[in-house]
Amino acid sequence: MFKRLLLKDLNHWLHRPNRKPLILRGARQVGKTTLVSLFAEQFDQFISLNLERQEDKALFEQNYTIQELVEAIFFLHSKDRQQPNTLLFIDEIQNSSAAVAMLRYFHENYPTLPVIAAGSLLESLLDRHISFPVGRVEYLRVHPLTFEEFLIALGEEPAAAMLNQIPLPIVAHDKLLKLFHRYALIGGMPEIVQQYAATHDLAQLRPIYDNLITAYLDDVEKYSPRDSQTPVIRHVIQTAFREAGNRITLAGFGQSHYGSKDVGEALQVLEKALLLHRCYPVTDTRLPLVPNLKKSPKLQLLDSGLVNYFSGLQADIFGSKDLNSIYGGRIIEHLVGQELLASQSSLLFQLHFWVREKNQSNAEVDFVVAYGNKVIPIEVKSGATGRLRSLHQFMDQAEHGFAVRLYAGKLEVEDAVTVEGKAFKLLNLPYYLGGKVEGYLEWFV
Repeated sequence: MFKRLLLKDLNHWLHRPNRKPLILRGARQVGKTTLVSLFAEQFDQFISLNLERQEDKALFEQNYTIQELVEAIFFLHSKDRQQPNTLLFIDEIQNSSAAVAMLRYFHENYPTLPVIAAGSLLESLLDRHISFPVGRVEYLRVHPLTFEEFLIALGEEPAAAMLNQIPLPIVAHDKLLKLFHRYALIGGMPEIVQQYAATHDLAQLRPIYDNLITAYLDDVEKYSPRDSQTPVIRHVIQTAFREAGNRITLAGFGQSHYGSKDVGEALQVLEKALLLHRCYPVTDTRLPLVPNLKKSPKLQLLDSGLVNYFSGLQADIFGSKDLNSIYGGRIIEHLVGQELLASQSSLLFQLHFWVREKNQSNAEVDFVVAYGNKVIPIEVKSGATGRLRSLHQFMDQAEHGFAVRLYAGKLEVEDAVTVEGKAFKLLNLPYYLGGKVEGYLEWFV
C-alpha cells in the first residue's frame, strides 16, 4: 500500500465538529478500501464490514435498533465496546439499502463513533424508493492516483515534494517532465501503478488493463436499470475510451443505430458510476459558470492510462517528446482534465470549457476555472503564444488580464498581447503542474 493524498481529507473529516458518517464515492478499483485501511492505522480498533459477505449484510437485515446493531457489530467482531478510538468501515454498502438508511442513526445516536462507508454504483443499484439520509452524511470523491501520488508510489518522494514548491525550482523540470510522460503512459489505476512500482515492466501490465476493462463491462448488468439498456451501456463503454477528449453527439454515438435518448440515458448511468464525466461548454467569460447543455460536451473518462491502452496509443506516448503531438493533443488535454478533477474532492465540482457564442465560430478554450471573482482560461497547447487564437478571443472578452497555458516547456510568466491588441499576463506551466493550478493562480493572480 502507498500513501494517498486523500488521507489529509479524512483527517480533516475526523477532527471536524459535528462530524457525520462519510460516504466514499468512486468507480470500482480506484482504491477506496485501501485508502480506509491506511487511514485505520491510527486507530486502536478497526471494524471492517463487507456487505458482499452475507454474515455482515445480515446484521442490517434484522430490524435491529441502532443500539442493538452497534452492540451486535462489536460483539461479533470481538471488539471492546468501551474503546473510544475505534473506526467502523462499511464496505460495499450498495448491497444493503437498510445499511444506507441506518447511517442517519449513527449520526444521531453515536456521533463520536467515526463511520465510513464505501460503495460503487450507489444510485444505480439502490431501490428507487431508498434515498441517502440527507443532511446526515458527508461525501468524498476518490479518484485514480494523481501524478503526485504516482511519484510517491514509485519511491520518488523528493520529486513529489518539488511539485509542491511554488514556484517550481527550474532544476526539477527535466526529471519531472520525464516522469510525467511515464505517468501519462501508465495512468493512475492503483493496481496498475502498484504492479509497475514493483517490476518496472510494462509488459506485465497488459493483463491488468484487460481485467479492469473486462470487469467494467461485466458490471453492465448491475448498471442497467432495465434489460433493454444493457447492450446500449456496453456499447457506450467500449466506444467511450476511443472518444475520450472529443466533443460527442448522442444520436448514432460510436457509429451505432442507437438514438440520442438511449445513449443519453446510458451516459447518465455511467456518470453515476463515476466511470466518465461529460464536460459541457460555457459561453460567458464572467461568473457564474453556467454550462450550455444544448451544446455538445467533451467526454472525460475515468483514467487516461485506460484510454491509452484501449485505444492503442501506448507506443506513441512511449516515444514522444511532446504529449501535445499525440492524438491531436487529446490525450494530454484529457490527462490535464483528470488532474483538475482529482484536485477537487467535492462531488459537485464540474469541468467546463469555453466556446464562442457565435454559431459560425469554432473558437474553443480547453478549460475554464473560477478563481475569486474571475473566470480563468486554461489552454493545453505547445508552440508559439501568438497561435493561441481561441485564448486571445476569450481574453478580448474577459474583464481581467490573466490566462494559463499548460505545455511541455518550463514555468514562466510572460507579457502577451491578443490579436486585437489587449495586453494580458500569461502563466506558462509545464503539463505536470496541471493538478496544482489552484495554488499557482494564488501565486500568479
